[in-house]
Amino acid sequence: METIYQKLRKQLDQYSVGFPEAKSGVDVKILKKLYTEQEAELFLDLSMQLETPASVSGRTNRDAAAVTALLEAMAQKGLVFRKRKKAANYYAAIPFVIGSFEFQLNRMDKEFAQMVEEYFNEAYLHNLGEFLPPLRTIPVNQSLDASQKVAPYSDARQIIKSKDQIAIANCICRTQKNLLKEGCGKPLEVCFVFGSHAEYYLENKMARLIDQEEALAILDQCEKAGLVHQPANMINPGGMCNCCGDCCGVLRALNKLPKPAEQVTNIYWASVDPDLCSGCELCIERCQMQAIHMNKDQISTINSDRCIGCGLCVTSCPTEALSMIVKPEGKQYLPPESGMDLMLKTAEKRGTSLIPLSMSEK
Repeated sequence: METIYQKLRKQLDQYSVGFPEAKSGVDVKILKKLYTEQEAELFLDLSMQLETPASVSGRTNRDAAAVTALLEAMAQKGLVFRKRKKAANYYAAIPFVIGSFEFQLNRMDKEFAQMVEEYFNEAYLHNLGEFLPPLRTIPVNQSLDASQKVAPYSDARQIIKSKDQIAIANCICRTQKNLLKEGCGKPLEVCFVFGSHAEYYLENKMARLIDQEEALAILDQCEKAGLVHQPANMINPGGMCNCCGDCCGVLRALNKLPKPAEQVTNIYWASVDPDLCSGCELCIERCQMQAIHMNKDQISTINSDRCIGCGLCVTSCPTEALSMIVKPEGKQYLPPESGMDLMLKTAEKRGTSLIPLSMSEK
């Protein structure tokens, strides 16, 4: 007979890039650390659609006061998303990534960090790169020619300028790696959250409110540090991470693929002018995807199958031998419109459903 945690794992596996089973059982250990049995039971009856506690209690025949208290407790623990609208609270189920893992920012301890690392290496990173990534890569602004017309959703600075409410949080991946003494030393406070996501982070004391000027200054620091801009994989993102290949789960998963470029929504990739290349190899140091190597003539060569179009190599080139060019039309991909659109497209690609298993079985 399945335990409540085995049922919960199956439910989480329906969402986003999933929550695959680990033969070692570390997947269930993670869930037991995060959820009480009561919380797991309630989660199984939630959907990804925002819902009031009254609606949940009425639909599931539970006590209204108990549901209200439990949902709020779960929101404070980062197990469900909460949105406040007109003095009412709405709650929804969330994936493991992006979701409950990221929301453990203030609750992450060494034990949980170790569990996650074991799980990522055993099961999760091999699964993450096969489907639509929850994040998408966009080029650093300084890597693009001023004459190039850049879509607002592919321009990190324009994304920042389009947001009225911005909060900045520590990177969950670097936080996890630091606890294991495996940190990369890159800046930590580099993850932007916007709108209702910013409100959730602020209410749960996982971030601080900043203005656009400070946000743009942080963005500049990220580019200097060699971090990859990765907003949520949609046209209007609720957040934007700045990632490194050492710590970031998405980049670590993409690195395991023979052709990472096929999984990213970026329409750019790098190109080299062999006549200008000095062979200094700075671009190799900046590349997070092992997409650059030196040929027999000591000239940089780009592997377009591995280039995700971050532009970090371009900004490090002292001879301006590298540039960003637009991919051929057949290799371009428009990101999903919204978070729900992303979830639906990912579920379709994976052959899963966003309908909770408890509802689909009725």
